[in-house]
Amino acid sequence: MKAVVITEPGAPEVLQVEELDQPQVGDLDVLIAVRAAGVNRPDVFQRKGNYPAPAGVDPRIPGLEVAGIIVEKGRLVDRWNIGDPVCALVAGGGYASYVSVYQGHCLPIPPNLTFEEAAALPETVFTVWDNVFRRGKLQAGQHFLVHGGAGGIGSTAIQLGALFGAVVYTTVSSEEKGHFCQSLGASKVINYKSEDFQLALADLGVDVILDSIGGAYFEKNIALLNPDGHLVYINAMQGAKVELNLLKLMQKRITLTGSTLRARDRQFKELLRNEIWAKVWPKIVSGDFKPVLYRVLPFEEAPAAHRLMEDSALLGKVVLTF
Repeated sequence: MKAVVITEPGAPEVLQVEELDQPQVGDLDVLIAVRAAGVNRPDVFQRKGNYPAPAGVDPRIPGLEVAGIIVEKGRLVDRWNIGDPVCALVAGGGYASYVSVYQGHCLPIPPNLTFEEAAALPETVFTVWDNVFRRGKLQAGQHFLVHGGAGGIGSTAIQLGALFGAVVYTTVSSEEKGHFCQSLGASKVINYKSEDFQLALADLGVDVILDSIGGAYFEKNIALLNPDGHLVYINAMQGAKVELNLLKLMQKRITLTGSTLRARDRQFKELLRNEIWAKVWPKIVSGDFKPVLYRVLPFEEAPAAHRLMEDSALLGKVVLTF
């Protein structure tokens, strides 16, 4: 099979197409002929040597989400059939023409989506559902702040937050990104380059914050949260070490949490898949939620896809086609 391989840690140019053996299919796995693969920020971290693959995953091939057709299945697979169009969450290996996936991590591709659109769903939807709705306990009517709303995670969080009845705010770095986020359902947009989000939202209050920035945002997040609020971290791009005034945490009864998804066990991911299938997938099938594609590129142009991820101009997701 063809695969995009990290030949050594480094710049986007270290991504090269190579011919590798197809992965083996276990008793509970399906083999997907990949038509499209989503590109995510963890792929960039892995390429640079900062995000090692979990045990049992080929560390040479990045990629955490795919869409395609099932062409083979293990002898104990009971939910899927050969020929089924599916998208799937994978722990790695997505930048390849074939990938083996545990059956419990697959979802059917709704008939109203292309393979490219479906490939943009699993990593972001799984991440947002787990962190915003399960850990952050976002409820209808609550005020929800998404930091960095224009990227893959942010655009998904804005749409799902609004669809489930929250009032959504977001921070962005440009007027173009602000208009984009408003089109997805954000009711207020703060350009952090010209405005302090803490001051801008102080009179409104926030119940749940999804943050991937960390650093100086931390204290502002704590100050902004309403009593019994939830602060959820999925990254710390500005710095992971922060100072916390425990009295503020106690006085407001704030829940401080966060998670990473890639290394979680298969049972956890399957439970998450089941919830998403039941609660989110109907909104995708109905067309109320739709992934936003910023750029679709052939897999041979994976280095260009990674440069797009690093230039901070994204409005949605980048996807590779096979």
